[in-house]
Amino acid sequence: MNQLEPPYSHYVSAAQGWLELGSIPEAEGELARLPAALLQHHSALMVQWEIMARRKDWEASLAIAKRIVEQAPDDPDGWIKQSFSLHELKRTEEARDSLLMIEARFPRISIIPYNLACYACQLGDTTDAMRRLKTAIKIGGKERIKGMALQDLDLKPLQQEILLL
Repeated sequence: MNQLEPPYSHYVSAAQGWLELGSIPEAEGELARLPAALLQHHSALMVQWEIMARRKDWEASLAIAKRIVEQAPDDPDGWIKQSFSLHELKRTEEARDSLLMIEARFPRISIIPYNLACYACQLGDTTDAMRRLKTAIKIGGKERIKGMALQDLDLKPLQQEILLL
């Protein structure tokens, strides 16, 4: 993936900074400074996805995630964003299937088995959910993953089991 050149790279960085500060309008303003063609650049699409996710516009975020996957199929972030958008649209089986297709390609990315645990739990397969959560812990570390899991509403049915991990 080619890098954006200045000043365009600065606009995308500024948009990311505004998002970190919680200002969606300012982030959108920075992206608006990009020529239309550069809005399709990978880094600009990643920021656009984050904006749509924060707005909870899951249809738009899904469309953006699909573009990210098309552009960079070897980047796990696009697949993760696509599955998350599908899950938020209550299309959890599709979200699961999307990640199942790529989990073997990215064995060191803990969010993939973590999200698969969430989806399994929401689909009623708590045995698979716990197995996948344990895999995520092996990859991402017990303290971090367990902390996330205890706060995650998708995993609420497993809270007592998670406490025992």
